[in-house]
Amino acid sequence: MQRIGILTGGGDAPGLNAVIRGVVLCGLNESGLEVVGIRDGFGGFAEGDAGLMPLGRRDVRGLLWRGGSVLGCNNRYRGDSAFFCERMAEIGLDGLVVAGGDGSLTMAQDMVNAGGTVVGVPKTIDNDVEGTDQTFGFDTAVTLVADACSRLIDTAESHHRVMVVEVMGRHAGHIALHGGLAGSADIVLIPEIPFSIDSIVRVIGRRGQMHRTYTLIVIAEGARPADGKIELDDDDTAAAGREILGGIGRQLGLRLRERVNHEVRSLSLSHLQRGGMPTVFDRVLATRMGVAACRALAAGKNSVFTTYRNSKVLLAPLEDAAGKTRNVNPAGRSVSSARAVGIAFGDE
Repeated sequence: MQRIGILTGGGDAPGLNAVIRGVVLCGLNESGLEVVGIRDGFGGFAEGDAGLMPLGRRDVRGLLWRGGSVLGCNNRYRGDSAFFCERMAEIGLDGLVVAGGDGSLTMAQDMVNAGGTVVGVPKTIDNDVEGTDQTFGFDTAVTLVADACSRLIDTAESHHRVMVVEVMGRHAGHIALHGGLAGSADIVLIPEIPFSIDSIVRVIGRRGQMHRTYTLIVIAEGARPADGKIELDDDDTAAAGREILGGIGRQLGLRLRERVNHEVRSLSLSHLQRGGMPTVFDRVLATRMGVAACRALAAGKNSVFTTYRNSKVLLAPLEDAAGKTRNVNPAGRSVSSARAVGIAFGDE
């Protein structure tokens, strides 16, 4: 193993640059490896030399605390697994680190099946990759949600408003659940627990009887009413040519205005959750995963991904994560704790 590559596929997440830095510095310090960055996810393979970015010490200086990815991210695949493996051979890469979510890790597994040597690093702010307790970027996103909640409570209480905050979470509600717990939300709505408008109205009414003059609702973009469906952003869906979620917070706000004796405001935190300086936890976790991925390739390992379990960064079979989603357990400890402190889930 002499020359390895790294790419950051899918959406961006705080901590990606720390992974890149971890791979490069570990490769140089421990194994004398040359590291090449692939620009814009798997798309960089199709760009010839323009899609490659040699990475040395100077290139990763100052990356630890930077958000985003200096390599760029891309949700689209320009080619298939066989093509990517051919390009790896042409570039002279002995192995590849793929930092991405379920889609990117699925492509990583396909590359392994096509004869490539690939190690995965799970990445998503949604924290929905199967096989790992937590992904880097999640802590940063939840911290932003919690901070936004505390600020919104101030103005909601002053004006006796119902505030609806839409956060990311297409199929899994980890951000909404943990952000709501940390931000003192009154109602949390997630994809795993269908909600009822009647139930939400009752919660707001009970709070009024207890002289609580405001209600804070945190809702995941993929949440859905028990009698309805998920909301799509029609304009973005048409432009992208694929389903783009968004608008459930606004729709909920409109419906509540017809039912409650409060002013109702809604907002979406949207891509604010993806950006910014990663938290200390995410910097450390991303660095540890980058180092573990580099060491795995240097040791000749293949078809594995880095996983965080019981505070340890370990290696697990890549197929354990590829194409799989880790959802919130409606009967799990986090939901149970939320209910115990009075958070409602709209299912009463």
